[in-house]
Amino acid sequence: MNGAARRDEILRMVRRKGYVSVSEAAQALGVDTSTVRRDLARLDHLGLVERSHGGALPVRDEDDIPFDVKMGRLVPEKQAIGRLAASLVPDGAAMILDSGSTSLMVAQALAGHRDLTVITPDIRVAAELITRPDVRLIVPGGEGVASTTTVVSQEAVESMRRFHVDVAVMGADAVDVDGATNMNGTVIPLKRAMLGAARRAVLVMDSSKFGVRRLVKVAPLDQFDEIVTDDGLAEEIARAYPVPVRRAPVAREGQVPA
Repeated sequence: MNGAARRDEILRMVRRKGYVSVSEAAQALGVDTSTVRRDLARLDHLGLVERSHGGALPVRDEDDIPFDVKMGRLVPEKQAIGRLAASLVPDGAAMILDSGSTSLMVAQALAGHRDLTVITPDIRVAAELITRPDVRLIVPGGEGVASTTTVVSQEAVESMRRFHVDVAVMGADAVDVDGATNMNGTVIPLKRAMLGAARRAVLVMDSSKFGVRRLVKVAPLDQFDEIVTDDGLAEEIARAYPVPVRRAPVAREGQVPA
């Protein structure tokens, strides 16, 4: 197991159990405690865990983590997810692209697509797309949501309900077999309106968010046609989900994905 995969597994343990000691993680992963301490220091630096005496706790509220910090997490994984999700969008499609750092990677990977209409509530995603000559960009108006690059309003929700698109590429803070969930409830009406506007819905999220449940339900999994994640999610875990899960191969530590 390489360093990135090991840190992802430690993060899943912390989120699942609420507290993981250095010795517990070392035993579970078959590594020495100094390796776990370095991994926890890295996760703490990225804002993914909070260090405590002898171990780590989940962050108190992931919704408060700045977007720039989120952008620095699991970059190769999110890039791989972005490429795979973008490959599912045909030229000429009308699509909704949700907010978030993984959605930004999808937007970047749409370069080369032709004749797209993209609706997004994310101003950074919009900034990525606005100069593309083959993209018609629509940004519903609203007020900025703290610690995100999302804008939302009741008018935006009502506007979204009037659209009919081919595909919605959606994000969330967590997913388990019961559905996708978020910490911030402010964006939930908009997310549900986006799902309702699409003929097909794809949920994109990195593997560290699986098997976790946050405060507010976005939607049950039967409202998504498939999930796109990275290959840090074990195949046997992916098979346990009631919708197809695509695992994007990731280039880690200088390796080229197969």
